Amino acid sequence: MNQQASALVTAADISRLAGVTRATVSNWRRRHPDFPAPAGGTDTSPTYDVDAVRAWLSARGQLPDDTPADELRTALRTHPGDGELALHLLPALLAAARLDRRKREALPELRDDALLRWARSATADEADHVPGIEGPAYGADTAGPLRALVRCVVMDGAEAATDVLAERLLEDTGSTGTYRTPRLLADLMARLLTDSAGDFPTSVLDPACGTGSLLAAAASAGATELRGQDILIAQAAQAAVRLRLSTPEAVISVRAGDSLRSDAFKGLTTVAVLCNPPYGVRDWGHEDLAYDQRWAYGVPPKGEPELAWVQHSLSHLAPGGRAVLLMPPAVAERTAGRRIRAQLVRDGALRAVVSLPQGAATPLHIGLHLWVLERPDPQAEPPGTVLLVDAAAAFGNRNLDWAAIDSTVLSAWRHYRADRDGFTGTPGIAGAVPITDLLTEAVDLTPARSIRTASEQALRPALLARQASELYGQLHRAAQDLTGLSTEGDWPPADDRPRDWRTATVADLLRGGALSLLRTAPAGRRTRSGEPLPRPEPELGGRPTLTATDVVQNRPASGTTADLPTDAPLPLIQGSDVLLTETLRVGHRVVARVVEPDETGCFLGPHLLLFRPDQRRLDAWFLAGFLAAEQNVNAAATGTSIVRVDPRRLRVPLLPLAEQQRYGAAFRHLHELRTAARRTDQAAENVTRLLSTGLTGGALLPDGHGSA
Repeated sequence: MNQQASALVTAADISRLAGVTRATVSNWRRRHPDFPAPAGGTDTSPTYDVDAVRAWLSARGQLPDDTPADELRTALRTHPGDGELALHLLPALLAAARLDRRKREALPELRDDALLRWARSATADEADHVPGIEGPAYGADTAGPLRALVRCVVMDGAEAATDVLAERLLEDTGSTGTYRTPRLLADLMARLLTDSAGDFPTSVLDPACGTGSLLAAAASAGATELRGQDILIAQAAQAAVRLRLSTPEAVISVRAGDSLRSDAFKGLTTVAVLCNPPYGVRDWGHEDLAYDQRWAYGVPPKGEPELAWVQHSLSHLAPGGRAVLLMPPAVAERTAGRRIRAQLVRDGALRAVVSLPQGAATPLHIGLHLWVLERPDPQAEPPGTVLLVDAAAAFGNRNLDWAAIDSTVLSAWRHYRADRDGFTGTPGIAGAVPITDLLTEAVDLTPARSIRTASEQALRPALLARQASELYGQLHRAAQDLTGLSTEGDWPPADDRPRDWRTATVADLLRGGALSLLRTAPAGRRTRSGEPLPRPEPELGGRPTLTATDVVQNRPASGTTADLPTDAPLPLIQGSDVLLTETLRVGHRVVARVVEPDETGCFLGPHLLLFRPDQRRLDAWFLAGFLAAEQNVNAAATGTSIVRVDPRRLRVPLLPLAEQQRYGAAFRHLHELRTAARRTDQAAENVTRLLSTGLTGGALLPDGHGSA
């Protein structure tokens, strides 16, 4: 008898399966003798038979309904060679996503033989565009995973299905030093490619493209030809699929392979390069490539792989073309690379270095740098300065304000390019440093060490004194608000033990009509309640878009229609809606809050979940407080490379409306307290920075010193 072995799952898989935290799974293992025994793995990382686990959870009433994404995960787990299967399902995902809505929704209902025939026929062309796949063949044993895939595409969208396949592909990839570029940072890097007329280059290359985040940012900015290469087949395949899903009209070419050792685009000349090269990879081909023609600025030492990527990027640029690379800060100062740095500065190839605050990208504890490079034009006179921007000094290690970071960096770059000789910069933040000042023995390009803190021309004593007085006033008012909020409230303890209340999942509330769930999603997506997302009646113009960053930073809607997908249902925000960020930021909590009155009528931006409660049954602030509870979110989080909140698994206590309103008032108070604390922190940071600049620059005198 041909029996297929049951799949093995980890404790993390069990927590996702049951909708609980990993700590709860650990407690089950310790407290319940009948919990399934490990069927594999190690003592420190055991694995369990998925069927045994499901039976145990079902017997205890701990097995929630599977989501389409869960079904796909399980189908991959139970299939032999699931990592390879995940790769070969990518063309089918593309093919399903390209179908019109009616045909796509009919796929899960096909018989196995019909579904397999569709997959073989529909993916014949798509497979050519996915690296690592040569004519995928779908055998009879793949019908189950294939059906789970198309159901996930229909119910959750192609992006969610891609994330599930990516999770499985990542498990088979023991890579280090390669990190996904966060979207907001990728957008900033892409905007640095814009020319003086505001036009974006049509063609962009990323020689270490990973899963394609930088190329996606370039496409959003206007690029129509996207080329990428990555050494990991799994990442290159993901990049190809994600780009084809998000920008189907672009010319896309993604290859697998080592760009330094085996350049898939050898001989290509382009006008723009974006790159987040792998960090700390010493085996990059130093010996094999010692005499490579790309090393126009010097042979990179073995311990300086990033300088190999710099020169590789420059070799693909046409004269005047520009590259933006994300670099570890040590590259700006390491002794081994000083000769190459000196030559880059001397020839005018290095145009700017920007230091970013910690947390801008992985590794989160390091303040990374952006290097802006240009291929020197032999007919042009080399520039005499390099722009250095210390965004890390401007914003420190507080919560990242990407709008302010973008404004600081892009404003300095635009003004510097417009008038290099007349650029005065911002004291302590940005400056045009003469190349003669950089060509010291160390050739240290770290912005903080080269930017002049102040100058007699930039610092005007009377102006600084007036600004300091205004900032002190803002700090005083913010501190008063914070003091008032922090002295209010009576928080009595519960009984001897914490309250234990009955809860319902969001899925239950949706089915009962107490709640509806909306999001900005690709065409054809539906809400969890099964209702199509509403289209706005008026035209797009004139309505702002509330973005996920706006919600996190509790600021007014700052997005535009450029942040919205085309040809997709676009929900409009209403009063008493509850907003929840869909993705987890590393080191941060999910943020939830109730819509403010001035936000009514805005478009809902991507990566936000909108819960619309029946106000006769649910209090909005009560809902927001419990939806964002840390233990609640952890139990509903899925994914590894991208951690998303599955809203159906979130739980809400079942309380009378009057009691909900008491909790809601408390959660609203906490929200106001947090907001006031942030305003006070920002005001204190502003005034101390200005005073420090004035004192150290000689423009202000200490209290009691008297007039000069």
